[in-house]
Amino acid sequence: MTELTFGITFVRHGETQYNKDGVLQGQTIDSDLSEIGLQQAEAAGRYLKDVKFHNVFVSSMLRARQTAEMILKHNSSCSGLPMTCDPLLKEVNFGIAEGGRMQDMKDMAKAAGQSFPGYTPPEGETQEQVKERFKKFWEKMLQQIQSEHWLDRGEGESAVAVTPEASPVEGKADDGVKGVPVHVLVVGHGAYMWVAMHYFVEELHCPLPEGFDKTRMFSVSPNTGLCRFLLTLRKDKDTVHSSGIHCVFMHRADHIKK
Repeated sequence: MTELTFGITFVRHGETQYNKDGVLQGQTIDSDLSEIGLQQAEAAGRYLKDVKFHNVFVSSMLRARQTAEMILKHNSSCSGLPMTCDPLLKEVNFGIAEGGRMQDMKDMAKAAGQSFPGYTPPEGETQEQVKERFKKFWEKMLQQIQSEHWLDRGEGESAVAVTPEASPVEGKADDGVKGVPVHVLVVGHGAYMWVAMHYFVEELHCPLPEGFDKTRMFSVSPNTGLCRFLLTLRKDKDTVHSSGIHCVFMHRADHIKK
């Protein structure tokens, strides 16, 4: 049996003019970053400049790609590192609500007697459909990590002697990933990340970080907000499965608060 513990940092894209105006973009509106959004992406890049990444996965939508490019530009460990654009990471499809105001969708949810977020407008993706899309990305990513980074040692040896809870959270950019041999960057979207966080807590049984309740955990991350997790994979003969997940921090936005 061997184990591999790796870090994964999620970053929401920078602000667009549609974000500022409270308009739902979803998948129909493939907008670029606003001037503020570019500044946020630049700030995220500078904040993460000394954090080592080994793989980069990005939504195929423009606002996410621009954010990722800015982060990679400032990061020396990413020099020559390919940026994998994956449509599985695209924002939630909000159906007929796309192009309308966020408040309009909240009113639609209220009229339907449903909660928001979590409401599915007509012709939109359900939360279950988005979760299944994320799970496809997750499994594909884990397979790539296994093929590229797994240290194939003898039976009973561990691929890395790092326990998820061992690294203290000190408010630094590399919290949780010091000494971790693999660190993945994922740049995506607010509503999509909201579904992913539900999957981690409800299906992978990730404990809530200290000081967080479910309301805060399941809030939508701010533009260029950072969420970081540590995951341990266990390989037993020909079978690989997750044996533990730990949240290092959620919705960190220190880089845009200064």
